[in-house]
Amino acid sequence: MIAALNQERLEGLYATSSLVIAANGKRIVNFAIKSRVPSIYASKEAVDVGLMYYGDDLADSYRRVAYYVDRILKGSKASNLRVEQPTKFELVINLKTAKQIGLTIPQSVLYRADKVIKDAPR
Repeated sequence: MIAALNQERLEGLYATSSLVIAANGKRIVNFAIKSRVPSIYASKEAVDVGLMYYGDDLADSYRRVAYYVDRILKGSKASNLRVEQPTKFELVINLKTAKQIGLTIPQSVLYRADKVIKDAPR
């Protein structure tokens, strides 16, 4: 997979959430940084070293799961409960990675971010 990416002239990379991506997450992040390719990840954990995460707010999603578990434990039939999609999303930007790849994030984008990582994770 990485070898095939090396053959392409990438302008950006979006790493979806899949087992293949999860199994190769560190390699993909390292490839993006080494190749100086802006990248966005469907896994929030990847943004600790990757450039950006945009996806559903996991804390909000877990609260909704708890609500459904509560309803089912109180006797509601799962088949009678509405199917929901995430309604709250978050944008996380890692400025350290942006600097590593030589990318300047516009201030207007930083204002929209829910979280901006300025230092390396500890």
